[in-house]
Amino acid sequence: MQLHYDTETEAFRAELREWMEEHLPSAEDRHERIVSSAHIPEWARIWQRALFDAGWLVPGWPPEYGGRNATPVQQMVYFEELARIGVPRSCNPQGLSIITPSILDHGTEQQKERFALPTLRAEISWCLGMSEPNAGSDLAAVRTRAQLDGDHFVVNGQKVWTSGAHHSDYCFCFVRSDPDAPKHAGISVLIVDMKTPGIETRPIAELTDREHADFNEVFFTDVIVPAENLVGELHHGWAVAGSSLAHERGMLWISESTNLERMLQRVMATATTALPGGRRLDDDPMFRDTVARAYVQSQALRLLGYRGFSKFAKGEASPEHSVLKLLGSELRRGLALDVGEALGAEGTDLDRHEAPSVGRGDAEAWLIHWLQSFSGTIAGGTSEIQRNIIAERVLGLPRR
Repeated sequence: MQLHYDTETEAFRAELREWMEEHLPSAEDRHERIVSSAHIPEWARIWQRALFDAGWLVPGWPPEYGGRNATPVQQMVYFEELARIGVPRSCNPQGLSIITPSILDHGTEQQKERFALPTLRAEISWCLGMSEPNAGSDLAAVRTRAQLDGDHFVVNGQKVWTSGAHHSDYCFCFVRSDPDAPKHAGISVLIVDMKTPGIETRPIAELTDREHADFNEVFFTDVIVPAENLVGELHHGWAVAGSSLAHERGMLWISESTNLERMLQRVMATATTALPGGRRLDDDPMFRDTVARAYVQSQALRLLGYRGFSKFAKGEASPEHSVLKLLGSELRRGLALDVGEALGAEGTDLDRHEAPSVGRGDAEAWLIHWLQSFSGTIAGGTSEIQRNIIAERVLGLPRR
């Protein structure tokens, strides 16, 4: 079997590469650090707006929404190239990839104009109000209450692990609007202005970043939200949740595969670097075997992703992507641990050994990367949830 693209698709790739080479922000332009998933530095606003204006922000969408009606295969090529350059198309990924598509799917024309288009132009940023202290993977258990009172809702409750909440302009918030309804019913989605009185954000300190935090606790105390900010139908937020998470998974497998391959390149660079005393990791045959196994697994996962994509392009279900999400995140975590253990005490030196960047673009020690790698087994569906999905929907095993 020989994998290749047709002439038209390669022409699409060449056009994209030429445009990126001309407009890609330089390292000097990117001097301002991205400190959360809702913090958009000026260089990132300029970059995202340029992508939008040229139809390269979301190629599969129509031109009025930053696209060019690209085919599924062209979109796959786009994400391959985006992963290759290593510069995010948006510094507010949840706003672009989850919230905006959900507003376009379920919102009013006024909401699309007021919220979706400014998000695409990087004029506003978002946080996603899903997880709560007692409702993590189980979104249907949300208890943050929204009571309709005339022309507005009154919101009370708490969210947690809310990425970028302290830098966000708005929150796409899942609330319990009918406390007497069955668990998966009675949920609504509200667009909440984060400057509204009664909202308090508390950043959560992270072991892996000594200066900045992304996660937050968010507290709502008698927060007034206009009724016109309801997305979709009242009490029918579960349908919005399903499409939101589907948008999140999108082309995830491409970045997963590319991140693995980039990580392996950094592993090999570390392995060929002399340590104090002249020791090198590639002198150890067991470590070489570890890297070889990881490389084979990464290529298998990429091919699995292509298989799943071919089903997706035909309109078929592609459970391969749940397998890829599970195995890819676990492989990155295991590989970071293998390198850290091989380095020993040297692996804890934050100034000496670099590892693949995660989330914010800065190289850190392998110990830091190992700690960060746990987030990949949680975000977008925990490994435990992925195993349940694979067991029930792929293997056909009964529910507990």
